[in-house]
Amino acid sequence: MNTTTTERQDAPAPAAACSAPSLRTWHPEEFEARLRACEARYHVHHPFNLRLNRGELQPFQVRGWVANRFYYQLCIPQKDAAVLANCAQREERRRWLERILDHDGRGDFAGANAGGIEAWSRLGRAVGLGPDALWSQRHVQPGVRFAVDAYLNFARSRPWEEAAISSLTEMFAPKIHADRLAGWPALYPWIQAEGLAYFRQRIPLATRDVEHGLEVARRWACTRERQERALQILHFKLDILWSMLDAIERAYPDDLAEELRP
Repeated sequence: MNTTTTERQDAPAPAAACSAPSLRTWHPEEFEARLRACEARYHVHHPFNLRLNRGELQPFQVRGWVANRFYYQLCIPQKDAAVLANCAQREERRRWLERILDHDGRGDFAGANAGGIEAWSRLGRAVGLGPDALWSQRHVQPGVRFAVDAYLNFARSRPWEEAAISSLTEMFAPKIHADRLAGWPALYPWIQAEGLAYFRQRIPLATRDVEHGLEVARRWACTRERQERALQILHFKLDILWSMLDAIERAYPDDLAEELRP
């Protein structure tokens, strides 16, 4: 994980259309295994996240993480809308639409219908951040904004299948959410318990989304070239998430003189 931020934001080069492969196409099980092996690059292993889940961060550092990750939360339904905009297949749009509703909300947009963005704003309140601290985006670090915007631009400019494959980082999300649910109540008793609802609700949704994402990947990656392209795309998204934590870690060192204004 020693590449520079600039290197991390370079989107992978496009793949050629399906044609006679020059290399052996991986069997679907081998292809999926290679995708899942990318977990070694997931930001669960980032030093900042390791400290977060060991209870080693000060309140202002947790608040900084929550405030910056909120920018990513705001991007998710925009990314999914880009997938829809680029997808000509009605059946796929119907399935993918659920992801936007999961984050933007449904029905009366209250309570359980409020969606993931509102759930994350509740986490903000639970760690001591007022609504303006999140929605104003005044705490968002340039490196975080750059990484998230690079991801959104990728989804807007590439075929919908490639953007769908980039979302397969959700294969690794249930563990990171489960770790927080298991450890935070004891490690950070000052965080209001209701703020952890986001992590709880994302576990089953991520599992559902991964099943669909893998279907898309297996169908689209019909040659070895495209299979390798899929791995490049997943690496790109993993680098986005890692780069975000790089920026957050630098912004909130242990000896930071001024804490975040709630």
